[in-house]
Amino acid sequence: MKMNLATTTNGAVFLPHQVAESIPFSSNKLPEILNRFSLKEKSTEAEIIKELEECEEPAMEGEAKYCTTSLESLIDFSTSKLGRNVNVQANEVKTGSQEYEFGVGMEKLADKSVVCYKMNYPYAVFYCHTFTKTRTYMIPLVGADGSKAKAMSACHSDRSAWHPKHVAFKVLNVKPGTVPVCHFVHNNAMVWIPK
Repeated sequence: MKMNLATTTNGAVFLPHQVAESIPFSSNKLPEILNRFSLKEKSTEAEIIKELEECEEPAMEGEAKYCTTSLESLIDFSTSKLGRNVNVQANEVKTGSQEYEFGVGMEKLADKSVVCYKMNYPYAVFYCHTFTKTRTYMIPLVGADGSKAKAMSACHSDRSAWHPKHVAFKVLNVKPGTVPVCHFVHNNAMVWIPK
């Protein structure tokens, strides 16, 4: 099998914890947030800010989630779920875009993890979550130019609580709770695992 991987970043950086805590982070404070960043209500940037509503949706059964607005809150959430002795993993892919083939030697990393995806926001905000019955793997890849890379994968063995119309079920043409669902982790994500 082959797949294309591209690396991108929005360049947003972490704010100091005290500064991040002083900025509203709630959809009912949207006018205040837009004013703070000097954004117009109908702008593209305002639409991106509205993505914080995803952080306010209730967690699924078997899921714990939290949107972190500082490095400290990211560490606190991850260690609260895994303990203080943790490692952080991420995809190891060359900058740019190219086609990769699967290499040999898939490595199981953990039976429990916290995955944190960088959101498109004016400063670094990560959507972090953990599911029960999820394993993480590191998959070796070989680029078309011969370069080696590694990609993270998460396999959910029990997806019975997912919405029946979830895109994963449509793509795989399966029903919730029938088969494990595995996916690659985005390049803008980090995976926290116990040591």
